[in-house]
Amino acid sequence: MSQIRIHMLDRQAQRMGREVTAGTTAAELYADDPDVIVARVNGELRDLAWVLGDGDIVQPVAADSDEGRAVVRHSAAHVMAQAVQQIFPEAKLGIGPPVENGFYYDFDVPHPFTPDDLKSIEARMRQIVKQGQRFARREVSDGQARAELAGEPYKLELIGIKSEAAADQEASAEVGAGVLTIYDNLDAKSGELCWKDLCRGPHVPTTRQIPAFKLMRNAGAYWRGSEKNPQLQRIYGTAWESRAALDAYVKLLEEAERRDHRRLGAELDLFSFPSEIGSGLAVFHPKGGIVRKTMEDYSRRRHAEAGYEFVNTPHITKSDLFETSGHLGWFKDDMFPPMEVDGAQYYLKPMNCPMHVLIYRARGRSYRELPLRLFEFGTVYRNERSGVIHGLTRVRGLTQDDSHIFCTRGQMDAELRNLLTFVLDLLRDYGLTDFYLELSTRDDSGKFVGGLEDWAEATAALRQAAEESGLDLVDDPGGAAFYGPKISVQARDAIGRTWQLSTIQLDFQEPQRFGLEYTAADGSRQVPVMIHRALFGAIERFMGVLLEHYAGALPPWLAPVQVAGIPITEAHVPYLEGVAERLRTEGIRVEVDSSDDRMQKKIRNAQRQKIPFMLLAGDDDAAGHAVSFRYRNGAQKNGVPIDEAISEIVTAVANHSQV
Repeated sequence: MSQIRIHMLDRQAQRMGREVTAGTTAAELYADDPDVIVARVNGELRDLAWVLGDGDIVQPVAADSDEGRAVVRHSAAHVMAQAVQQIFPEAKLGIGPPVENGFYYDFDVPHPFTPDDLKSIEARMRQIVKQGQRFARREVSDGQARAELAGEPYKLELIGIKSEAAADQEASAEVGAGVLTIYDNLDAKSGELCWKDLCRGPHVPTTRQIPAFKLMRNAGAYWRGSEKNPQLQRIYGTAWESRAALDAYVKLLEEAERRDHRRLGAELDLFSFPSEIGSGLAVFHPKGGIVRKTMEDYSRRRHAEAGYEFVNTPHITKSDLFETSGHLGWFKDDMFPPMEVDGAQYYLKPMNCPMHVLIYRARGRSYRELPLRLFEFGTVYRNERSGVIHGLTRVRGLTQDDSHIFCTRGQMDAELRNLLTFVLDLLRDYGLTDFYLELSTRDDSGKFVGGLEDWAEATAALRQAAEESGLDLVDDPGGAAFYGPKISVQARDAIGRTWQLSTIQLDFQEPQRFGLEYTAADGSRQVPVMIHRALFGAIERFMGVLLEHYAGALPPWLAPVQVAGIPITEAHVPYLEGVAERLRTEGIRVEVDSSDDRMQKKIRNAQRQKIPFMLLAGDDDAAGHAVSFRYRNGAQKNGVPIDEAISEIVTAVANHSQV
C-alpha cells in the first residue's frame, strides 16, 4: 500500500511523524483537531479537502496562527462579497485579499456605500456564516473561467493579465501565474451553489469557521491602484479566530485612535499639512520644531562621538546621476517627474546615496581613511500615491538621517556588528526597547542587479551580524533593495504594534557602477564596500511613531515645553518668572501661565498639553522659597525648595527619564 510522509507541528512547534495512506485528505488527517483550518502541503497552503499524495510533507495551520488568520480573513472577504451581491445584485467584483489585521473587497456600484449599507451587509454575512456554506475549489481553464464570469469585467481583466496580476500582492490572491481556480460556496445540506468567485484560495472548510468579524469602513479606491482606472468602492473589515480576539483588537484600535499622531499633532500644535502646499508635505510649528531639533541634535552628538563626518547635498540633481546609480531604471515610478533646466533634465532626489558616492569619489582615497562614515540629515522626495499618504508616517517630503559607510572587505563584518549595536542603542535612547530583525534578501524575480556570489557574501555577512545581536531574526525573501540585501529593525511600541525603523543595507554594486576605488596597503587599487544606513528612517515618520508610542506624553528631554509655571494668583507671576529664569539658564524649556484663567484651569491646560512638570506657587511657597511640584500623572509634592525642584527637573532631562 502506498504511504505518504506526514510531518505535523504541534502548538509548541515540535515535529512528529505519522504514516497515512495516500489518498487521505488533510481534513481526515486533522479530524481530531478542530483548530486546524488549512494545511501546508510541501510548502504550499492548501484547503483541508486537498488529497494528499505519495511523499507529501504536511503541516497543520491553526486558526490562531498568522497564516490561519489570513485564511479566515480571506474567507470573510468572500462572504462579504457574497452578501454585497445578494443585497446589491448590480455590484461588480474587484479583488478581495486579506491584509494585515483584516481584509477588504472592491466593488463597482452606482453609489457609495452608506453606514446603513454596511450594517445590512454585516447582518447578511452573519446569516451566511450561520448557514455553514462549504467552500469548494475547482480548477478551470481560461475559457471556462471567462464563460462562468462573463458578467464580471474586472475578473475578466485579471484572467487576461494573470501573469502580471500574480506579481501584484493583492491581485495575486485572486489570480496566480498558474492554473485558474474558482471557489463555489455550496449549501451545507443540499450542496446547491450559493455563490462563486475567482480565487486562488485556500479557504476555511465552511463559513461557520469565521466566528468573529466586523466591517470597519468604506472608501474609494482606484482599480488596481491606478488613477487612470475606474474608482471602485472598497469595504474594509476585520476577522478573527474568536470573539475574544476580535474584542481585543477593537480595544487596540480604540487605543490606537487615542494615540493617533495626526490628532495629537493638532492638539499639541506640533505640525500641519496645509492644502496650499500639497498632500504629504508637512510644516512644523514652533513646538514641533523644538521636538524635531532636539531629536536631530541628540542624534548628531551621538554620531560625532561614533566617528561620523557630516555632509550636505542639494535637493535636485541631473538625471545622469540616477542613470548611473540605477535608480531611474528601478525607482522611477516613485520619483517626481523631471524638470527642464538649461536643456538638461533634473530630478528631486528620492535618496541621498548617489550624492554621498560622489563625495567619496571627489578625490583619491587610501585604506588608511577607511572606514569612512558620512552622515547627513537630507530631505528627499517620493511621489507616493495619494491613497497611502498617512500623516507623518507616509509623506512625500521626508528627511532621512542618512549614513553611508565605505569600508574594505576585511572591515565589513566588524563594521556591520558595530553599526547594528549603535543603531539599537540610539533607538533605546528614544525609549523604544522591544525589537526584532528582518533580513530582506534576493529572490528569482529578476528585479535585482549584480552577481549571485556578491549577493551570497553580502547576505551571509548581514545574517551573521543579525544573529550575533541576539534578537529574533525573520527572513523576508525578495524584499531586498535592487542593489543589495538589508537588515530592518522592527520595533514594537507601547501597545504592541510593529514599526519598521532602521535599515542597514550592504551594497557591492554602487561602488562598481561609479568606479569607486581606494589604494590598498600593497599599493593596489581596490573597490570599497558601501553600507547604506538610515537610523530613524525619516525624522517625520519617527516623530509620528514616538508620538503614538508615548500617546503624546513625550519624555521630559523631548517635550517642547518641559515645565509650566502656574501661579495661584496674578501676584505670584513675578516669583515664578524668577524660578523660570533659573531653569532657562539650565537649558530647560519653561513657560509661566500668566493668563486670567483660574489655577485649576491652568493645571488642566498644562495636562492637556502633556507638559511633564508643573511648578505651582502661592504665598506660602514664595515665603519659603519653594514651589509645589506637580507631575504630569497628577502626583504632587508641596513645599519643595526651589534648588531641589530645579535639580530634579535638570536630572530628569539629562538622564532621558521617562517621567
